[in-house]
Amino acid sequence: MTDVAQLVLLGPAREAAGTKSDTVEGGTLDIVLDAAVERYGDEFKTILAVSQVWVNGEPAEVNDPVGANDVVTVLPPVSGG
Repeated sequence: MTDVAQLVLLGPAREAAGTKSDTVEGGTLDIVLDAAVERYGDEFKTILAVSQVWVNGEPAEVNDPVGANDVVTVLPPVSGG
């Protein structure tokens, strides 16, 4: 059985993807993110490159495992003042 993670997209990542959340298959964070890029395209890929990615509320590395109960959040940089 393939692990399916909950993907939460904020700000520009949400706008690029056209959705605020989705489910994505993958056993590691890099597999989840690659699937999201394939699904959402080049604009999303550009935003992802400058974003932080957290798993279950903690900063994550691309080779971290991601399971069925995990929430992957894409946090684009925030500008303003």
